[in-house]
Amino acid sequence: MSHVVPSCKGRLFFMMVLQFFIWGAWLPLIFGYLPSLGFSPGQQALILNAFPVASIIGMFFSNQWADRKFAPEKFLAFSHLVGGIAILGCGLTKEFWPFFLLMLVHCLFYVPTISITNSIAFANMKNPEKEFGVVRVGGTIGWILAAWPFTFIFVNWAAVEAANPVGFVDWLGKALANPLSGDAAKAATKWTFIVAGLASLALAAFSLVLPKSAPKIAAAPGAVEKLAWVEAFKLLKHPFLLVLWLVTLVDSFVHNCYFNWTGVFLGTSKEAGGVGIASNWIAPVMSLGQIAEILTMLVLGVVLKNLGWRTTLVVGVLGHAGRFAVYAFWPDSTAMIIAVQLLHGVCYAFFFATVYIFVDAHCPKDIRSSAQGLFNLQILGVGALLANSICPWLIQKVYTTGGVTDFRGLFIVPMAVASVAAIALAICFRPPSARPGEAIGGSAPAH
Repeated sequence: MSHVVPSCKGRLFFMMVLQFFIWGAWLPLIFGYLPSLGFSPGQQALILNAFPVASIIGMFFSNQWADRKFAPEKFLAFSHLVGGIAILGCGLTKEFWPFFLLMLVHCLFYVPTISITNSIAFANMKNPEKEFGVVRVGGTIGWILAAWPFTFIFVNWAAVEAANPVGFVDWLGKALANPLSGDAAKAATKWTFIVAGLASLALAAFSLVLPKSAPKIAAAPGAVEKLAWVEAFKLLKHPFLLVLWLVTLVDSFVHNCYFNWTGVFLGTSKEAGGVGIASNWIAPVMSLGQIAEILTMLVLGVVLKNLGWRTTLVVGVLGHAGRFAVYAFWPDSTAMIIAVQLLHGVCYAFFFATVYIFVDAHCPKDIRSSAQGLFNLQILGVGALLANSICPWLIQKVYTTGGVTDFRGLFIVPMAVASVAAIALAICFRPPSARPGEAIGGSAPAH
């Protein structure tokens, strides 16, 4: 296969835009929205854990179907159709059981598509180390695009109208200066789910024009294990993959601590130990990390070539430690808190994106989706499950007393965990220096 042609690359890029727009629309603000609906910490954990549970289930079913049974782009279209309808429903209900069940359905169909979009992209690339970052940056842009519209959705339009703005500039200034607050801001969060649902339906339609590909079937009966996920788990017999898989679990936990706590930390008043950022600016501030991610994704190929797998991965893990260190020790510096959001690009591109490229480079192509799913089991599944179960308890029960949260003590936890993970990765991760395009497990790449 030659290098991916521009028209194909453009479709893959836009696929990533929509894929991560969906997730980025509802995830950052759900942590503050669920308590506003009166859900208990246990109910909140059930809803938040729908995503990681879906990742675990998807490892054994959805990725298997994508590898063995269905053309990936058709599986993508069906998944986003069903998942889109479900997440739309989340914006229309305030009752726990309907909300939970709709979120569970959405996640069961959405989560596997993360592995599948990666697989579709890798299947249409000759040199993933150079090309994947350029295509995957579409996902980063999608996440950013999902955040900024809410700057205007979370505006107190009654106050803007009462101010009688003159001209566009004055109108814009009044809009940005009058955010919704309190219950009104929490109620407006329902639109995050509606926007996500509309984007999911759009991707369902767009999936039908993606590059066509067939599921990977063994050329001869018995040549390939029928259960792709079984073959994927067998890859963990290689020590370097096992080490990376375990560190990925830890990094995922720390990564999800960021999403659990950052929105609350940014929105909490300075008097209560937070940063005191207005509700309509929380999502845009958090999206600065995705802006930095664009740059890091674009240079990822060069970084991998010069630093190698291990050093690039270690830097990605240390990015988390650095960010939480600023949260813990410089909470009064709004400028530093905002600036450190840029480390998110380093955390994501240098670790998670690098993991995806590494897996594609070292694992058999006939289990492409399942090999990606093996690591998504940690990234989106077990690591997120641990964080979503532990984080609400830590912030609400352990580090909050009398309504005041000890953010310093809270953030030292993930800072220390990330530091230990980086040291373990530096010492124990020793990948083979395989020839370019050579996969482990005895299966030749299918580029």
